[in-house]
Amino acid sequence: MPTHYPRTKTVEVVDEYFGTKVADPYRWLEDDNSSETAAWVAAQNAVTEAYLANAPARGAIKARLTKLWDYEKFGLPFKEGGRYFYSRNDGLQPQNVLYVANSLDAAPRVLLDPNTYRADGTAALTGVAVTDDGSHMAYGIADAGSDWETYRVRSVADGKDTSDEIKWVKFSEASWSKDGKGFFYSRYDAPKAGEALSGVNRFQKVYYHRLGTPQEKDALVYDRPDQPDWGFSASVSEDGTLLHVVCWQGTDRRNRYFYAPLSREGGAPARASVVELMPELEAQYAPIGNVGGTLYFVTDLNAPRSRVIAVDTARPQREYWKEVIPQAEATLTGASMVGGHLICQYLKDAASQVRVFDLAGKHVRDVDLPGIGTASGFAGKQADAETFYSFVSYTVPPTIYRYDVKSGQSTVFKRAKVDFDAGAYETTQVFYPSKDGTKVPMFITARKGLKLDGSNPTLLYGYGGFNIPVTPAFSPAVAVWLEMGGVYAVANIRGGGEYGEQWHKAGTKLSKQNVFDDFCAAGDWLVAKKYTRPGRLAIQGGSNGGLLVGACMIQRPDLFGAALPIVGVMDMLRYQKFTIGWAWASDFGAAEDSKEMFEYLHRYSPYHALLGAKKGAKFPPTMVITADHDDRVVPAHSFKFAAALQAAGSRDYAFDAENPLLIRIETRAGHGAGKPTAKKIEEAADQWAFLARALKFDPAVK
Repeated sequence: MPTHYPRTKTVEVVDEYFGTKVADPYRWLEDDNSSETAAWVAAQNAVTEAYLANAPARGAIKARLTKLWDYEKFGLPFKEGGRYFYSRNDGLQPQNVLYVANSLDAAPRVLLDPNTYRADGTAALTGVAVTDDGSHMAYGIADAGSDWETYRVRSVADGKDTSDEIKWVKFSEASWSKDGKGFFYSRYDAPKAGEALSGVNRFQKVYYHRLGTPQEKDALVYDRPDQPDWGFSASVSEDGTLLHVVCWQGTDRRNRYFYAPLSREGGAPARASVVELMPELEAQYAPIGNVGGTLYFVTDLNAPRSRVIAVDTARPQREYWKEVIPQAEATLTGASMVGGHLICQYLKDAASQVRVFDLAGKHVRDVDLPGIGTASGFAGKQADAETFYSFVSYTVPPTIYRYDVKSGQSTVFKRAKVDFDAGAYETTQVFYPSKDGTKVPMFITARKGLKLDGSNPTLLYGYGGFNIPVTPAFSPAVAVWLEMGGVYAVANIRGGGEYGEQWHKAGTKLSKQNVFDDFCAAGDWLVAKKYTRPGRLAIQGGSNGGLLVGACMIQRPDLFGAALPIVGVMDMLRYQKFTIGWAWASDFGAAEDSKEMFEYLHRYSPYHALLGAKKGAKFPPTMVITADHDDRVVPAHSFKFAAALQAAGSRDYAFDAENPLLIRIETRAGHGAGKPTAKKIEEAADQWAFLARALKFDPAVK
């Protein structure tokens, strides 16, 4: 057992904001290329590994996680050129494998196996685009969890790659021209040496790549040198007549929409041909499809829970826009145009509802879902007679259905078979009051017949940001937590997308404290209703949810018995200085915006709150989790937070096994996407073993 934490040096670095001087003593940890930072990482991991090695249940937990994770997993099928494409994992493969089949009943063959790229399984397939005739596939590969992707092209018939290679792609997919001779994509300029994982990403551009030509010959389709923060998602319409260009600005829900007419001869459109149809950043405009010259969009313009509109490009003036499907009580989260119908996905109290309309907006039917959970998918083309969707809940693993658009019948395509007794557990939804009286929904999953005696180890999860709803999902790790005797609670707090734009905005910028208040109120409710007690209540969240956990464990250390902040945004004054961090200002605001914004951010910023804490302050047992290749939320956030936590929460860096303050730093991993199965199992085992020790309970591992 360790006796001391690594003694982290401090440096004299001071920034000034609106006349206020702010110290940043751990600034040196922002340099993740330095040998000094590498030594610090190694020393911290040694302490964490020593602590976890003494967790008596870790071996049993890992064994159970491995067994439960070992089930066949399928991705949603899609069809191009008469062939079906879908991913599959036989159970414990590091990455999913892409298959192709001539029919749903035919034996599939491997088209691409990313597990052959790296011995450690850290190369992940990130994007797939197939030509209309099904002859070629453009695909993206990311290494070690990075957001950077390299795109290549593969022949579907023989599985061999062409000479095409596209580098420095990020936040983009490929979209083929109708003739299949090339594809559109967006990328950034190559970063400077040593800045691939930390340099700021700006000035994204749209290109067209013709097969068989080098990347330097790609045609520049659209860029805005005058707007460094604009990004572009380019996709070819189903009929091949136009290029949709969705212009996004950071993580702002709102976007601009442009389009360019495409020639039937193929190739890139002239830059001057781009039509800026929606040039203002006023609302969300998500293109669904087009019928002739009429474009269909999901938009929240004058509809915070969103609706469907149609715009005739021959008469684009706003007075001619038509409402096709009006705003409903439920929140419209997306729509697709399949088989001559509009399939609309809604959220009602954070659970899925799916409704089918004709193109005039007449309601045809609802999709009959198996219960309260999350339905996703429903992609396809206007001429398709079928589409596919997945349904999942907290206790029911994914089932993939084939949906007949004409009859409305759903039939099972693939059902996951997991060694988990789902019938022994139940999920209930409650509504609890936040600090200001707002009613907030929360899902609680636990063993049936749970005794409400205040003794149950409980894990509370939250996110609360960027208009992202947190909906029911199945996780092998959570299933093991339930088997261990744990309660799993998910609070659908403000800042997310559960109830549309008003719910989202209520948790942003100068209202961000609502998010923390909602989360703490969930903890208070669980304690008041005797699901648990503070010493048995742990909190977990990742990315923006890591910020949530970091802020709440400091604001309410009395309420929580353990904390798991994962890849969190912890330095709210400097987050915008790295990679794509500037894009989050639509939710967070930036310290440079105003004195009021600076003071607000400085007050709740987890890193700075720790710097201002008294030495020896009491914080709940904590295991900060990050990864060395995270180029979304750079690991410096977690490094600096952990250094400040250990300095403030210990006496002269003395290690307290009853109140550990640890950081777990994964190698060759990033923000979470593309993490191989073995690393997922190891991380889950470490988290549950840590919580078993911190919350002082004996896990009933099968």
